[in-house]
Amino acid sequence: MFKIDDPKNNIKNVIHAFFLALAITIAEPSTILPLMVHHFSNSVIMVGIFASLLRGGAITVQLYAAFHAQAYKRVLPYLRKVFFFRWISWFSIGLSIFFIGDSNKPLTLFLIGSGLFFFSFSAGFGAIYFKELQAKLFSKKYRGKTMANRQVAGSIASIISGGVAGYVLNHYEAPLNYAYLFMVSSLFMVIGFVTFVTIEEPIKENVSVKEKHFKTFIKNATVTLKEDKRLQQQILAIFLSFSYFLSMPFVILNANSTFTLTGWMLGGFITVQMVGSILGSTFLWRKIHDYEKMLSLSFLFMIAAFVIALFANSVYVYAVIFLLFGIALDGFNIAGMNLVIEIAPEEKRPVYTALQTNISSFGLFFPVLGGVILKFVSSYTVIYLLSILLLSIGFLISRQLKEIK
Repeated sequence: MFKIDDPKNNIKNVIHAFFLALAITIAEPSTILPLMVHHFSNSVIMVGIFASLLRGGAITVQLYAAFHAQAYKRVLPYLRKVFFFRWISWFSIGLSIFFIGDSNKPLTLFLIGSGLFFFSFSAGFGAIYFKELQAKLFSKKYRGKTMANRQVAGSIASIISGGVAGYVLNHYEAPLNYAYLFMVSSLFMVIGFVTFVTIEEPIKENVSVKEKHFKTFIKNATVTLKEDKRLQQQILAIFLSFSYFLSMPFVILNANSTFTLTGWMLGGFITVQMVGSILGSTFLWRKIHDYEKMLSLSFLFMIAAFVIALFANSVYVYAVIFLLFGIALDGFNIAGMNLVIEIAPEEKRPVYTALQTNISSFGLFFPVLGGVILKFVSSYTVIYLLSILLLSIGFLISRQLKEIK
């Protein structure tokens, strides 16, 4: 018989987070990814595009995934297929860099971009299934704890990954060092995926009848969005939370222009960011069950990071910035997932999840805008100030969420 808040499911949930973070931290969009792309292209716009590709591909399939998922009594069988496709996409990036590399930089860059897109494209399906599972497996209070546990485990893994990345980047020449990181990390990814799919999933009895056509589903979803004012404001707030992406991928490039970055410094910044994640989840986020408040606090931490970035001129100041990044990002992740679960009727949960994720995720393309601005204005201060402005608006909207019924 299924048991809600089963500690075994919590453990598997945490193990999945640990090994996934151990793998994907090597393409962290605030540190390694911009430098890797910069190796193959001098265009800051290209850096912005690739930062978006890592997560932006999910936008294209969120609603289509929800169209089918609303009628699923179990989602794990479909999640297994998603995990396999994500692993293939990730491993192929390492192979492309290893076998082609500098011999044909445009082709290598295209293959890296394809791998990142399909990795995030498949995540569009996975996000719907994952949130559905979290809602089915855990109660509201326990869900907050298990998500905080996931964040801590992922942060610890990322610290380890940051150390490994620093060693590899310091001891091997580019681009082979990037190839080694992707291929080895794909092995860790498999462990997390295999563990997660052994979770015991209950049958969902209260499901929606799937529409005959996707077009009809879109019409119904649009009606749902128009009728739910709280969902509208929540989506807007979470969309604006992504405005940190306008500047984050370029912070490391600004640092690199201020002082010489070594492999160990880069690994250190990753480690500091994950320490921030651990501190936030351990001492702050796991104790807050008011997810509107969590979202507001996350905005404040991120705003503080960019205010400091305006005056950063040393490795220690940049370390503080990445520490604040870690705290804020975890808060955004936990709050965003739980807020949509809390307001969604059970039978419409996949639809609500898809609407929020699909619309707010257009914010994942903020790096492209940041790259364009940086190319023509050539000022990091401008994109930092724009991020602060948009984040401040998001903070004000988040403070009003509780008042909307």
